[in-house]
Amino acid sequence: PTSLLDREYLPEPTPDSTTSDIVIDHEDRTDSIVSSGIQDMSSALRRAVKRSISEPEDGIDETEGESGVNEEDSAPDNQSILRQLEENEKISHMFRCARIQGLDTVEGLLLFGKEHLYVIDGFTLLKTREIRDIESLPPDCHEPILPASGAPRQTNTKKHCSKFAYDDIREVHKRRYLLQPMALEVFSGDGRNYLLAFPRKVRNKVYQRFMAFATGIADSAQQSVAGQKRTANVEQGAGLLSNLIGETSVTQRWVRGEISNFQYLMHLNTLAGRSYNDLMQYPVFPWILADYDSDQLDLSHPSTFRDFSKPMGAQSPERLDQFKKRYKEWDDPHGETPPYHYGTHYSSAMIVCSYLVRMEPFTQHFLRLQGGHFDLADRMFNSVREAWLSASRHNMADVKELIPEFFYLPEFLCNSNNFDLGCKQNGVQLGDVVLPPWAKEDPREFIRVHRQALECDYVSQHLHEWIDLIFGHKQQGPAAVDSVNLFHHLFYEGNVDIYSIDDPLKKNATIGFINNFGQIPKQLFKKPHPAKKLNHRSSVLDPGPLNTPLMSERLFYHNLDNLKPSLQPIKELKGPVGQILQFEKTVQAVEQNKVLVPPTWSRYVAWGFADHSLRIGSYDSDKAAMVCEEVMQGSGEVVACVCPSSKIIVTAGTSSVVTMWEYTHKQLIVLQCLYGHNDAVTCLACSPAYNVIVSGSRDATAIVWDLSRRIFVRQLRDHAAPIAAVAVNDLTGDIATCAGTWLHLWSINGEELACVNTCVGRADRMQQILCVAFSQCREWDSQNVVMTGST
Repeated sequence: PTSLLDREYLPEPTPDSTTSDIVIDHEDRTDSIVSSGIQDMSSALRRAVKRSISEPEDGIDETEGESGVNEEDSAPDNQSILRQLEENEKISHMFRCARIQGLDTVEGLLLFGKEHLYVIDGFTLLKTREIRDIESLPPDCHEPILPASGAPRQTNTKKHCSKFAYDDIREVHKRRYLLQPMALEVFSGDGRNYLLAFPRKVRNKVYQRFMAFATGIADSAQQSVAGQKRTANVEQGAGLLSNLIGETSVTQRWVRGEISNFQYLMHLNTLAGRSYNDLMQYPVFPWILADYDSDQLDLSHPSTFRDFSKPMGAQSPERLDQFKKRYKEWDDPHGETPPYHYGTHYSSAMIVCSYLVRMEPFTQHFLRLQGGHFDLADRMFNSVREAWLSASRHNMADVKELIPEFFYLPEFLCNSNNFDLGCKQNGVQLGDVVLPPWAKEDPREFIRVHRQALECDYVSQHLHEWIDLIFGHKQQGPAAVDSVNLFHHLFYEGNVDIYSIDDPLKKNATIGFINNFGQIPKQLFKKPHPAKKLNHRSSVLDPGPLNTPLMSERLFYHNLDNLKPSLQPIKELKGPVGQILQFEKTVQAVEQNKVLVPPTWSRYVAWGFADHSLRIGSYDSDKAAMVCEEVMQGSGEVVACVCPSSKIIVTAGTSSVVTMWEYTHKQLIVLQCLYGHNDAVTCLACSPAYNVIVSGSRDATAIVWDLSRRIFVRQLRDHAAPIAAVAVNDLTGDIATCAGTWLHLWSINGEELACVNTCVGRADRMQQILCVAFSQCREWDSQNVVMTGST
């Protein structure tokens, strides 16, 4: 058996070669493998794994009694991982990594193949340059990538392999972990995103590999998670700052009203290194309201809102004076800690988990942070009003802000899992979160109104003041002191290097402080942030859109007289209309049994032919470029079809099976057959934004499927008749199903929100809903509707 790093796999360096592609620095030898000469990674990996089982390193006893691993136990796990690699895969680069998810870390390997990259959990590279199963190693033979911390971090060594196609990788951002520049965050087109930590000297090399291999990385600001071009990296310092104030920057797009306040805050969080994968650096959003007592919010009155120019510690005069006094009278006899206003942070793992404690996996994260039990009921998050009063007025140790879920996720406010959260001292049992009167005891209404308030004129006029405090020039330095916005120095990047601390007790204490108390985001602006320009269309009180680029004009039902026909037909069709798509300058339409293919919409997929074939053709010429007959024979008659992307086609019909196809090299290949219906499938809908497919059947059920994982998610039951039409709202994830004359509305998580019998006129007339659609106004607009068409 031989190691992956045997000389036969390492090409000799040549004067024309790029050094980083073929040479391993001596100091990084144990963290990465770079070998463009490997011809068959699978066979090499098998040899390395075999060696790790059968040829232990000198001085290590690999008997079952010592390590709990023998060849019989290990081989099945190793083989299952090897099967995840593409056939005849050629791996050119390999790096040690640690995947971070919430409070958990999973060490493994990052492999760059020919067309895919792989993250394989549970394996590592030894100093002897062998690949070994981490579980088979004694603790003293493996040095973790991430230093031990004070947080109750759980290390999971379950063998799992994640595969990403290079052309599906949309973005890669450099990230901090423990305030150190050692991580990358990878965003995939199917909705997955991984936060990966590396040995510090390896991180930038891995980033260069991503830039070289990932051809599908978004280069436009509109497609980017961060709202910036790929050249605007969070660690570019002055370069990023200049990019953020340019005419095409995300900041200027927000100033001009081209993106919403919510979108802009998410872009800034992403640029500043905040991530859903790291509870210590979770995205931060502001408290925006100060009124949690009124039955109706007045979004035009300043008293309804918090003071955006001041941090949470300065919202009330009494606390402001106390924090100023703390800073002025601070005296550290050891001279190690400079003065500060706040010793607690506005965002931490505990704050995030306390807000989301009613939902998994955050319940388990909270319990681990709390030592295995819930906190005292009086200290749990139970009321939005009480949380505001604590953070703004009553508690000197509480200056927390909000998280994005307060503006889009009603489920976190409900104790749907019926956790026993205890009783308060007044005898009140904790359950669902107590909402302010203006929410009408409805979590969805709270989210809608709260989001409406975030987008209103007053917040738009003052949001830049809060951005100055969190991401801008008042974040640190003299401006932070003047704004009463200075935190403990260990919250800031650059004030401590944990790897330079030799004292293990001091090192662990520092890591524990960073983990448990919070981290200041990356500073994005050195000068005052510009204010948003307002016009009548940006007002949430106006049912019109924020701006033209965001969405289409008002729906015609606002004023039917404004609906004018075009001077000539948009397109002459050969049959009944099947699909209409509206774009900024054009409208496209195709006949029944046809759907247009994104993202260019220049091709269509057609079905319903006597030979049961599926045909792909050009929209302009209306001629079929490909007829797929043979592979469709076993799928029965196709009744419905959707195209989530240019490469994925989903069909269903009389066979009761939902089939996912990959269209590549002018061929259709079956990706997955989805079984769940007992009768013919009559309709399909998909939402790439929410990564779901919904199928409706004659068996009177609808099924939600995961688009990327290609698995069953849930069944929507209790329909009185076969399902005739389904639709998914791309803005909210809500699902509409139609059976007979009944219209049902469901949340993305399967909760039935409403149902109505649409039958009108004479009851003895047979009526049937044939189609359904959602209006696409802003998701917080109370005038959004579900529209149906019937016989």
